[in-house]
Amino acid sequence: MKMTVMCAGVSAPHAGWAAIDELALILCRIFDAELLSPVIQKSSLLRRMSGREKMQFSTMESAGGDVLFVVARGPEDLSMVRSISNVRHKFQKIHAFVTDSYFQSGFYGETELFDSITVTAHEDVEFPAHRFGIRVHHLHQGTDALQWVPRQEFKREIDIMSFGRTPASYQSAFTNIFHKMDSRYLYLHSPLGNLSGPTVQMERGMLFKLLHRTRISLAFHLLIEPQGNRPRSMMVTSRWLESLLSGCIVAGKRPVSRMADEMLDWTGSTVELSDCATDAVDQLHDLLREEDTLHLQRRANIFNTVTRHDWRQRVLQLCDMHAWPIPQSLTSELEQLHFVAEQWRD
Repeated sequence: MKMTVMCAGVSAPHAGWAAIDELALILCRIFDAELLSPVIQKSSLLRRMSGREKMQFSTMESAGGDVLFVVARGPEDLSMVRSISNVRHKFQKIHAFVTDSYFQSGFYGETELFDSITVTAHEDVEFPAHRFGIRVHHLHQGTDALQWVPRQEFKREIDIMSFGRTPASYQSAFTNIFHKMDSRYLYLHSPLGNLSGPTVQMERGMLFKLLHRTRISLAFHLLIEPQGNRPRSMMVTSRWLESLLSGCIVAGKRPVSRMADEMLDWTGSTVELSDCATDAVDQLHDLLREEDTLHLQRRANIFNTVTRHDWRQRVLQLCDMHAWPIPQSLTSELEQLHFVAEQWRD
């Protein structure tokens, strides 16, 4: 099967989307696929930010093939298919994985060019299916567990870590307490060096090394003190999967959604903090005092993430969904994944 994979994030990496770009890279390796990453035109980006126009992508050359697969950060990325001239005539099938599928206004007319797409929330299936008359499947987000899982148990010298958005009231309470010299605990926040650009993938390795040495990782769903035009959704985002994969105790505000119920359904997967930020500080103090009792929970978090949420398991689901032949490389990497998981089974 001759596959071509499209992913805008490969040409313009962003730390918030690195996990999604990794799906594109895994697909390319497993299927020996061509990788295309059209560039967003700057003038188009400015117009889109002002609400006047959707994104426009640079043109790309492709000889075509059996399958074009688009790895989309949000539904607006589906318009990438227009960057290939006569795209519908060059490929027998066109499919996509859409991450932020809740963003309904991002489904533009190009969506009808697809034979099918997958969305990450069950609730998001109906809208594009009804509007564009295409097949829409559900598929959870994943993570590259095989690459980033810890290979050994580390001493966890970082007590609490927050990366990405933390609600302002909690951030203020945590910094006011944990940064004082009379606090024995270390709170590390926003450790990323660059949000975008060529160093994103290298710094991703740094992020996971920090997480492997972290006791508690914070994660709050997107409706807690939402900021400006930031997304509002009850998604389980990469932050949960990356923290759990690293063996952190994940504390904060868990999404209230079917997605969270299905993806994070093992005992102790998350710890719910108080609505009051100052009370949350006391809860974190209590958790940090229980370090010796949390060893098994760490192992459970790693084991469940590896065995259930690796991208290769999602690729296997795609093979079943689209009747694709299963490459030997996928079988081999799934076997490696099983071997790694067994090291964390109790």
